[in-house]
Amino acid sequence: MVELQINTTQNVNINFIAASVGERILAYIIDLIIKIAYAIVTYQIVFNLFEIDDMIIDMDQWSQVAIYVSFYLPVVFYSLIFETFLDGQTIGKRIMKIKVVKIDGYQAALADYLVRWFFRIVDLNMMSGVVALIAIVTSKKSQRLGDMTAGTSVITLKNNVNISHTILEELADDYVPTYPTVINLSDNDARIIKETYVRAKAARDYDTLIKLRTKIIEVIELKNYKGNDIQFIDTILKDYNYYTQGM
Repeated sequence: MVELQINTTQNVNINFIAASVGERILAYIIDLIIKIAYAIVTYQIVFNLFEIDDMIIDMDQWSQVAIYVSFYLPVVFYSLIFETFLDGQTIGKRIMKIKVVKIDGYQAALADYLVRWFFRIVDLNMMSGVVALIAIVTSKKSQRLGDMTAGTSVITLKNNVNISHTILEELADDYVPTYPTVINLSDNDARIIKETYVRAKAARDYDTLIKLRTKIIEVIELKNYKGNDIQFIDTILKDYNYYTQGM
C-alpha cells in the first residue's frame, strides 16, 4: 500500500492511498472488454445490418480506411474521453473505485489526460503493458510514465473517509443558498477549501483566510459577497453542499 501526500498550493497536506497494481489492471481489463464489445456491436450493426461493406467496396483503399477508422475512433480515444468527462475515471476505473488526480492538489485538466493518453503508446501498447507495470511498481507514487509526465497519479476511493465525508456540511431543512456560482467548484476544490479554512480558522491565520476568500471569488466569478472572511467561506461550503446534494 502506497500512501500519497499531496501538498496543495495552500500548504495543506492531503493523504491518499494509491490504487494498487491489481486494481489498475482490473480497471484496464474492464475497459478493454467494453472497447471490444463496442467494436463487435458497431461492426454487426453498421457494417452488416446496414450493409455498408457493400456500399464502400467500390471505393478506393484510402476512402475505405477513412470510413472504418471513423467508426472506431471512440475506441482509440476511449480513455481520453471518459477521463475528461468523468472527472478522471473511465468506466473501468469507476467500477473499481479509482481515479486520476494531480499530485499538486489541482484538479486534473484536459491537457493532463491528453498527456496520459498519448503515453499509453509506450506504457501499455509496447511490450503488452510491461513498461507501465515496471514503472508503477518502481515509482514512489505508483506512476506510469504517462503519470510522471502529466504530474498525476491514480488513487483509490475506497478509503473509510472519502471526499463526500470531508466536505460534508450540516444544513437546515429551510437553508437558502447565497452564491449559486459555487457549482463552478469541483469536489477537489471544496475539499481543499475546507481543509485550508479549518486549519486557518483554528490558527487564527487571517492572511490565509484572506487569500482563500480572494481565490474563491476569482474561481466562482463573484462580484459581491456578504460577511467577513470566515462567514463568507462558511457560506460557500454550505452552498456547495446544498447544490451538490443528491447529484
